[in-house]
Amino acid sequence: MNMRSTRSMVTFLNPFTLPGYLGELPAGDYEVLVEEERLEGLSFEAYRRTATYLTVHPGGDRSGRTELRATSEDDLKAALNRDKAMTLNTNGSDAALSPQEDLK
Repeated sequence: MNMRSTRSMVTFLNPFTLPGYLGELPAGDYEVLVEEERLEGLSFEAYRRTATYLTVHPGGDRSGRTELRATSEDDLKAALNRDKAMTLNTNGSDAALSPQEDLK
């Protein structure tokens, strides 16, 4: 069985949570590790995702301990979508408008 791993970065602009873990994670950049296995017997190269991990630095200290927190692609996408919606709601609220924009 052939395996491959890919790494990418995601950015959360707001604190967020992931299902299955207690507590909130701080806003910031996080590395995502995806493991996939090659599907054998096909006439073309194809892979199936077997695991998704979010790299977390407890306490925000990048020089200290690192945790790989298992998550699902769907849970990670949902957390990113919530972060995006929260950012759009905050930036689009009346409180974010300057007084001159309120007069229009």
